[in-house]
Amino acid sequence: MTIENLIKKCAKNDRKAQGELFRRYKDALYLTSLKYCRNQEEAEDNLHDSFLVIFQKIETFKSLGSFEGWMKRITIFKAIDTYKAKKTISVEINDDLLEDVIIDETFCDLPLDDLLQLIQGLPDQYRLIFNLYQLDDYTHKEIARMLGISENTSKSNYHRAKIHLRKKILDTMPHLNYKTKN
Repeated sequence: MTIENLIKKCAKNDRKAQGELFRRYKDALYLTSLKYCRNQEEAEDNLHDSFLVIFQKIETFKSLGSFEGWMKRITIFKAIDTYKAKKTISVEINDDLLEDVIIDETFCDLPLDDLLQLIQGLPDQYRLIFNLYQLDDYTHKEIARMLGISENTSKSNYHRAKIHLRKKILDTMPHLNYKTKN
């Protein structure tokens, strides 16, 4: 069945089509959820909640871009909504005070599952901003708008996320060579 036909059937609440759509995209959207959630249980909840929104809003998809990209954005925004509901006060730190973090290329030896686990262990706001900026190519201006924070807060939290991540990587793999740049 083509994706266009699947979308049309899902828009008519065809349960078989919805099941097929879920089977086709659950793995990719689960990986997206894992990036933004603290653990597998939160990622599973986010995936479930995202598919509920996808099925509710599927008739609004206008075929102007990638359908998978549309679903991925819903998944990311669902994780952000969950974060906002639990949000604690963010502290704005002057970006100039933070060092730029450079990790040697041997960092690539860290297995992807281990790296994902380290990213999941970041504080919520750091994890969200790190993923949005580094992994999903959002700008700090876009991130600030999504999270309801200032652009400078986004930048400083991104740098703090890198510092936390560097420390976690070095704790995991102390043989790595690293340097800081002022």
